[in-house]
Amino acid sequence: MESSELLIYVKKKAQNWLSGNFDANTKNEVKSLLDTNEKELIDSFYKSLDFGTGGLRGIMGVGTNRMNVYTVGMATQGLCNYLKTQFSGLPVIKVAIAYDCRNNSALFAETAAGIFSGNGFKVYLFESLRPTPELSFSIRHFQCQSGIVITASHNPKEYNGYKAYWDDGGQVVFPHDENIIKEVNKISNIDQVKFNGPKENITLIGSEIDEIYTDKIKGLSLSPDAIKRNSDIKIVYTPLHGSGVKLVPMVLKKMGFTNIIHVPEQDVSDGNFPTVHSPNPEESAALDMAIKKAKETGADLLMGTDPDADRVGIAVKLKNNDIVLLNGNQAATLLVYYLLRKWKDNGKIKGKEYIVKTIVTTELLAEMAMDFDVPCYDVLTGFKFIAEIIKQNEGKMNFIGGGEESYGYLAGEFVRDKDAIMACALLAEAAAWAKDEGKLLMDILTEIYIKYGFYKESLLSVTKKGKEGAEEIQKMMANFRSHPPKSINGSTVTMIHDYQKQKSYHVIQGIKEDIHQPKSNVLQFITEDGSKISIRPSGTEPKIKFYFGVKEKLNSAREYNQVSQKLSDKIKAIIKDLNLG
Repeated sequence: MESSELLIYVKKKAQNWLSGNFDANTKNEVKSLLDTNEKELIDSFYKSLDFGTGGLRGIMGVGTNRMNVYTVGMATQGLCNYLKTQFSGLPVIKVAIAYDCRNNSALFAETAAGIFSGNGFKVYLFESLRPTPELSFSIRHFQCQSGIVITASHNPKEYNGYKAYWDDGGQVVFPHDENIIKEVNKISNIDQVKFNGPKENITLIGSEIDEIYTDKIKGLSLSPDAIKRNSDIKIVYTPLHGSGVKLVPMVLKKMGFTNIIHVPEQDVSDGNFPTVHSPNPEESAALDMAIKKAKETGADLLMGTDPDADRVGIAVKLKNNDIVLLNGNQAATLLVYYLLRKWKDNGKIKGKEYIVKTIVTTELLAEMAMDFDVPCYDVLTGFKFIAEIIKQNEGKMNFIGGGEESYGYLAGEFVRDKDAIMACALLAEAAAWAKDEGKLLMDILTEIYIKYGFYKESLLSVTKKGKEGAEEIQKMMANFRSHPPKSINGSTVTMIHDYQKQKSYHVIQGIKEDIHQPKSNVLQFITEDGSKISIRPSGTEPKIKFYFGVKEKLNSAREYNQVSQKLSDKIKAIIKDLNLG
């Protein structure tokens, strides 16, 4: 579409908002865009905000391509219409709703509650902000057919989002995801949305669910005696202004920890995230204040959760009392190793246990699982695929734990999404267990590398905002797909996994194999020296992501820094060879 045609198109859509059944403030903002900001007008109206397989996520504001009460309303009505087709035999359809600290999160949650109620549903609405994993737990607890959480996870403050869940407590997966999208796309006018349903259909929930949920997490404890002997280990915790502020300290105290150190400025729930540039624990700067506090207090462990408390960043103490941040793969390695080790020590591994990881997460998890004689499932990026495996194996096998490199982890089966509340509890317990062994968590990680190999991973995210950015990302993927590299950093590419085409290519032998995973726009290149490079557009942010995984032998703890630097240099060389920086 030519730029002049596009402008005519978006102006027509904007005019519809001026004449439609929208509130006065919305109309005034649309008029302002029409009069003064052509670029923002185009970005706000050039398309409808996609209700993707995980729901909605976007910048807040007026327009069809923005998060507002009307786009939330149309999405909710579409979800309602689909739920009616799937659960028509029930006397009443039940849904649960949670929301985080973001600006407008409470408004969007209340809007959705009114629409669910207007469709005759029974609604369980949290009275105040709560973590995403508690929403997953609540769906299962109340035997709901669906649920939503209003959050943009770790995105910048201008974003908000809407994630939809099914009756198992996991995010919607095929075929429900695609069918819900079709129903949402049928809602062409806000007059089709049943706003403002009766309040008697809405039940507020809160502290009673907190108690049940945190008791279940406490029930996952594998080393209660180690906690008793080391209950005073120093744990710095920050919610980064988000929804973990109540439940992380609550569950740590229930586990038996007595020395929880707060970052008071970040205990304040605030969608503007005033103390951080971005509330993303994957970015080291987000934990600067907590690191300072940890150094001041000599803390053993630091944990920082994102706004909806499904991801957690971890830092651990070194022998010289310095603090070092772990990446998501390292934290996943420590957690999964601890779970495998204690399940084995406690006689709980009986031949029907398993772990799950995603295809871009460290292969070290699979190596460890093999050593403990426990199957490891590999799934596409996105925790809904981990939840799907748990659902498929329910009643037949026991899920020990698992996670993904993007700071999301899970143990047990009563939550079906990544759970930072749970991860904080179990990683703190792992620290107490390590101390009982006379070690630090970093000592445990080094021992893992010596036994299984020093795996090192890195992520490079390239941001491309707006319509032009989205088109550029697609061009980059198309180019890598049509012109794959023959070698990377001097090592021959021996295998290409194309999850879009659902094919694996043995390059040297010229053999093709089917990939038994859903279609996904992901490419992976495996080289002769064992390096793994994965490329995928983000499903929630305007980014294309490059994942790098390399491996070397580590003979002793003395060689740690030397081998670590060698692996870092190797990743830098790969990035340079691919012309990425």
